[in-house]
Amino acid sequence: MSLSDPIADMLTRIRNAARSGHEAVNVRPSKICEGVAKVLKEEGYIEDYAAIGDDSGNPKDKLMRVYLRYGPNGEQIITELKRTSRPGQRIYSAAADVPQPMDGLGVAIVSTSKGVLSDRRCREENVGGEVICTVC
Repeated sequence: MSLSDPIADMLTRIRNAARSGHEAVNVRPSKICEGVAKVLKEEGYIEDYAAIGDDSGNPKDKLMRVYLRYGPNGEQIITELKRTSRPGQRIYSAAADVPQPMDGLGVAIVSTSKGVLSDRRCREENVGGEVICTVC
């Protein structure tokens, strides 16, 4: 089975697992999904992520496990995880116009020529790109 949008699949799995109170969730790995997980970890929305599975060469055997993070009383850290750009409608933004979710309290994840970056890093490095998703 092939996925037409692996990023949306990853975000949906994380969103559902966080709402259900799971400790970790398995997602299908790709370079862009690893970049999104890296930004989520840097910004403090998840604990960690790790590649798991067989090294047999079959891509269906590989998974990426994302360890979710919760507050001190068990409350969700990720309250909103929304896909912005999608295969049917790509959303691009210049460096100066990268969105700031919740007036800077949230994070916009952007795919740039320098890799997958948060909105803050995009403004620091003065690069724009495709706005993948927003996290609050």
